[in-house]
Amino acid sequence: MKKVKKIVIIGGGISGLSAGIYALLAGMEAEIYEKNAIPGGECIGWNREGYHIDNCIHWLTGTKKGTELYDVWKTVGAISEDTRYVGLTSFYTSCLDGKKATLWADLERTRSELTELSPEDKDEIDKFIEYVEFSKQCQMPAKKPMDMFGIGDYIRLGKSMGDFVKVIKDLGMISLEDYSKRFKSPLLQKLFCDYLPKEYTAYSLLVSYASIADGNGDIPMGASLELSLRMEKRFRDLGGKIFYNKAVDKVIINGKNAEAMLLSDGTRVEGDYFVATVDTSILFGKMIDKKYMPKALKKAYEQTEAYPAVSGFQVAYAVDKNFNPGETVFIGIEPLKVGARTVDRMYVKVYGYDPKCVKDGKQVLQTNIVQSDADYEFWKSLSKDEYRKAKEELVLAITDRIEAEYPELKGELHYLDSWTPLTYERYCNAYHGSYMSFITTPKGTQIRVKGDIKGIRNLCFAGQWNNSPGGLPVAVTNGKFAIQRICKNKGYFKGEDNDKGRTEGREKKSNTYDCTDSIRRERVS
Repeated sequence: MKKVKKIVIIGGGISGLSAGIYALLAGMEAEIYEKNAIPGGECIGWNREGYHIDNCIHWLTGTKKGTELYDVWKTVGAISEDTRYVGLTSFYTSCLDGKKATLWADLERTRSELTELSPEDKDEIDKFIEYVEFSKQCQMPAKKPMDMFGIGDYIRLGKSMGDFVKVIKDLGMISLEDYSKRFKSPLLQKLFCDYLPKEYTAYSLLVSYASIADGNGDIPMGASLELSLRMEKRFRDLGGKIFYNKAVDKVIINGKNAEAMLLSDGTRVEGDYFVATVDTSILFGKMIDKKYMPKALKKAYEQTEAYPAVSGFQVAYAVDKNFNPGETVFIGIEPLKVGARTVDRMYVKVYGYDPKCVKDGKQVLQTNIVQSDADYEFWKSLSKDEYRKAKEELVLAITDRIEAEYPELKGELHYLDSWTPLTYERYCNAYHGSYMSFITTPKGTQIRVKGDIKGIRNLCFAGQWNNSPGGLPVAVTNGKFAIQRICKNKGYFKGEDNDKGRTEGREKKSNTYDCTDSIRRERVS
């Protein structure tokens, strides 16, 4: 069996960086080719007029010590023992008719306030809090992929899930919209449909909220780009090579092997094994023939109603640092057509908690209006001038609506930037501009593919599109899992499970790092 010496990774996002780091820890050489000038993929931010706009992390699942996912984030350098966190006190707040409801990190505070708001919903509120407690047991397995589980692993996983099974049985096949109808209060109905698209399966919201209530979903200080840069540093420190502004056009297939890949500048790159961490819509059909696409993915792309993609129209402003409506607040607005549909809800989020997003006494405020597949098609249909005009008109309309909700901001909102689903498509090659994978709905089974490509021995794919609904935890673990499968299938290293790294492993050429035992699925945000 030919040993894998050199791993070539397409894409320098979270999954690509993770794959590169774990390949180096296993003793291989690793090269990453990234189309943009910085790492991180969609886990980035950018500057406008000296203000930093954070694009990605609303909470990071895996910040609780002792969880398997925490160990992965620590191994790849994203977090460390010294990492400072925001210390979230709430998930989000929903407002309606002068009243507001908040999902606090303190579940008993949430129970008390929601019951006071709507005594007639007490029984459902109690059940909701109980279900969130059960959802804390939904910990993402991250030591190895489930296809490498033994009987003991499944037994341990089943035991760890405990009462969460009750949540799945009750809420696994209904949407958030249907779940919200169990509550009599119009405000609580809005609360349960505001944060995630109302088509999502109901348990998705409870699992997300449970992460924050359990202290396992905080925000690392320094914003999203800094997290990606820490991973890039870890990769480089281990001896990895990363090449920026190097877009991959095609992977050359010779028989049942990937022979090389061609960059957009005509450069040919060879390797023993290739890992594609790009969107699967780009890999299958552009880089290689679409015939190689797994049936589960093909079904998802063909059935958009059952497997929708989600994006957003977003605007960023600079406002006074003392303005603090809450960490993330959803408000009702005068109906506004955005893309192909009309909306009457939006959120505002202030970033004064992180000095990186503060300048001269002002902080960044951002808002997002969720966009669907149909909205993407609307934006795509516009000419360049129509696109620019539509953005300008929407920014003015959104500014008016924020000022209507917060009169103290009238004339104080300083516009910084706005972006659409096409921004994500252009920068990240994101399918329909989606910053997640296919969302999980009752109409479609959950996407879960290993990343192996039938008919090609030395090419696999990894990233958030391997498991719906995607997000950072799925991306980082699937990068790791890709390397673990390569190690197992190619008989690369056999040894103990540890993450000591290359300082003790690769220089000494020791086999003490067990890729197969150290190296499954979830989201973001």
